[in-house]
Amino acid sequence: MKISAKGRYAVTAMFDVTLHAHAGPVSLTAISERQDISLSYLEQLFNRLRKAGLVKSVRGPGGGYLLDKSEDAITIGEIISAVDENIDTTKCRNDDSGCQDGERCLTHTIWNELNQRINDFLNGITLGAIVENQDVLDVLKRQSEKQMTKATKEHQVISVLSLSSGQN
Repeated sequence: MKISAKGRYAVTAMFDVTLHAHAGPVSLTAISERQDISLSYLEQLFNRLRKAGLVKSVRGPGGGYLLDKSEDAITIGEIISAVDENIDTTKCRNDDSGCQDGERCLTHTIWNELNQRINDFLNGITLGAIVENQDVLDVLKRQSEKQMTKATKEHQVISVLSLSSGQN
């Protein structure tokens, strides 16, 4: 079983919003830079997340996205479902219409039970529970330090350019 990039990116982006929304709406550009996800891909994902009622958009200067529900009310399973990701460990269908020439295959029951356990697991984990995880907080700290270093370097370049243009 493998979750596609669409599902992984949606979950990552929702974590990013959860971790940064305390300062106001989170822009897709900021998420794109922090998480190294294409801006156009994020636009597609957030359109689906918004339609599913998981985020709301704020327009204008300083705009971006906020969670539309409490972080403790949004599950990982909801996020994955919102972007049309289907987590299925088998080619068997979850209904009883058959998976092998119109009949149930030999391992149908096992795979259906595994699918159910995976869905129960993902629907039992909320954004709020995960963002308090120490590993997540360590990554947040590292990303924040990286952004500050990048901003400092950009400021230094601008200062040098300003000084050199003032000398002419």
